[in-house]
Amino acid sequence: QVQLVESGGGLVQPGDSLRLTCTASGRDFPTAVGGWFRQAPGKERQLVAAIKWSIGTTYYKDSVEGRFTIFRDNAKNTMYLQMNSLKIEDTANYYCAIDVQRNGSPWFSGPYDYWGQGTQVTVSS
Repeated sequence: QVQLVESGGGLVQPGDSLRLTCTASGRDFPTAVGGWFRQAPGKERQLVAAIKWSIGTTYYKDSVEGRFTIFRDNAKNTMYLQMNSLKIEDTANYYCAIDVQRNGSPWFSGPYDYWGQGTQVTVSS
């Protein structure tokens, strides 16, 4: 059974940094796409960043490019989202997800097969 477990969320001030961690268990994902999504209250879930597990190609939503970095450690089956210069509008529940079918076009569009339970990120002064 595949499980994704996120950690690293919290309450921070504008300008601070956080690193989210997503650890996968149950199988390996040598050719998958990993993604970080977020959903704020009353808003749709949105893809924030994605990475090709095998070669490390990345995608970022415009509003986070230059501030967020997605990376993975294949040996640990773990994906990370380093978030710097956090803004109040980054406040949301953040989810990691894995797309193993890779049928989407563009490559990061999913659909995603496995999801974590979410970790809350709150940016407030």
